[in-house]
Amino acid sequence: MNPGVLVLGIAVSLLGGLTLLFFVIAPPAPRIARDRRVAPGVDQVTLLGRVTAQTTAAVDSALAGERRRLFSAEKLDLAGIRSTPSQFLIFVASAASVFAMIGVMLGFGNGSSALWAVFFAILTPVGAKLFVGIRASRRRAKFADQIDDMLQLVAGSLRAGHGLSTALAAIAAEADAPMGEELTRAVNESRLGRPLPDALAITAQRMQSKDFDWVAQAIAINAETGGNLAEVLNQVAFTIRERNEIRRQVAALSAEGRLSGMILVILPIALFLFFSVIQPTYTVVFFQTFIGIIALIVAGILLVLGSVWVAFTVRVKF
Repeated sequence: MNPGVLVLGIAVSLLGGLTLLFFVIAPPAPRIARDRRVAPGVDQVTLLGRVTAQTTAAVDSALAGERRRLFSAEKLDLAGIRSTPSQFLIFVASAASVFAMIGVMLGFGNGSSALWAVFFAILTPVGAKLFVGIRASRRRAKFADQIDDMLQLVAGSLRAGHGLSTALAAIAAEADAPMGEELTRAVNESRLGRPLPDALAITAQRMQSKDFDWVAQAIAINAETGGNLAEVLNQVAFTIRERNEIRRQVAALSAEGRLSGMILVILPIALFLFFSVIQPTYTVVFFQTFIGIIALIVAGILLVLGSVWVAFTVRVKF
């Protein structure tokens, strides 16, 4: 009899016996909900929670004197990430450790484990930075698409007899993110004493939206000169709607170029990783010879330059 089959059979038999023991013969006692086991007003912190809190506090104290952080609270807020900079930094460091271990396993067969580990460890914060930037860009784009509907709702509320602050507060409570979140911030700032046009202008600056800046300017001019604000907002909404149509048309026409740029950037990296896994002898020369290392450095520089070139080529500003 094959010894491997015998060991496998014994392991399966033991597993079956343990399953029968713990789930049939001696089933576990019924679990009680946590809210019934904890006294009201008592906040029980687990060991993992205490360790996490201490680690976060240590990172906060270490970064207290840093003026320019890799992940600031403002950038995370713009990206819609509900984490403090220290918490997000701990997450990135943990991910870098995991990817470094993956790099060690990839280069274990050809002796380039250290290089792959360093490469993936450095690539992780760069990828996290790109991830935050992409999320912020998508959030700004979604905000720009919501301006037209928001203006129509504000104009309708003004025609119904509501005040501007009341209309914005009602829309902020009902609108989807990010428009609802940004309007809530502006309304709260106006309640604390900042003029509403200034609060809206700051929102436009935060979201880098020229269209919303027009809205803030229209409201500011109307506050000084008076007039039919609902009609003014309707005209602004019409202009923004036309601009959004042109923006979507430009995005559709440039989609092929953007997709080609992404493929040209990802393809060489994917092929290099693919051959490193299935045939390490093809790529080991890039790590063991001086010419191979120089070739990798030159290829990386050219890849970055090409990516920037393609990005600026397919980006249309108007």
